[in-house]
Parts: sequence; C-alpha cells; structure tokens
Amino acid sequence: MSFAVIGGLLLNLGAYLTFRGKIYEAVAVYLFADFCWVVMAYDREDLWGVVSISTGVIFGLLAFLKMRSGKMSKSINKKEKN
Repeated sequence: MSFAVIGGLLLNLGAYLTFRGKIYEAVAVYLFADFCWVVMAYDREDLWGVVSISTGVIFGLLAFLKMRSGKMSKSINKKEKN
C-alpha cells in the first residue's frame, strides 16, 4: 500500500472524526496523513511538494494550538456585524 493511499484513508478517518465532533483526535489523524504525503513527495523528489505540505502542517499546528488555548474566534454561529 502506498503512502498516498494511507494518507487518503487517514484523511477519510479524520473527516469522520470531525463529523463526530472529535476535533482533537481528527487533528492528530490529519497530521499522520500529512506525514504520509510529505514522505510521498520526498520519495518522488518533489521539493516544492515537501515545502508546501510542511508549510500547511505548520499552519495547521498553529491553528490547533490557538484553538486548544481558547483564543480562537468562533464565527460559525455568530451573526456578522457590518
């Protein structure tokens, strides 16, 4: 089984966990999927792929830490003010 397939399966599992409301577990699964894609890009000697996926992982981790600390501004249920 290739890293692309494993990453895709983990992506589906992460989406399911998100659907179930288990956000922290989903983030962990997404990180494993991202790791698979970094390995896949590295194996194919795709430097830009490695850099862009790694950048996305870093921003995802920062968002996770901000959310976990309670500083994330939630707007999904708020009415926006113009």
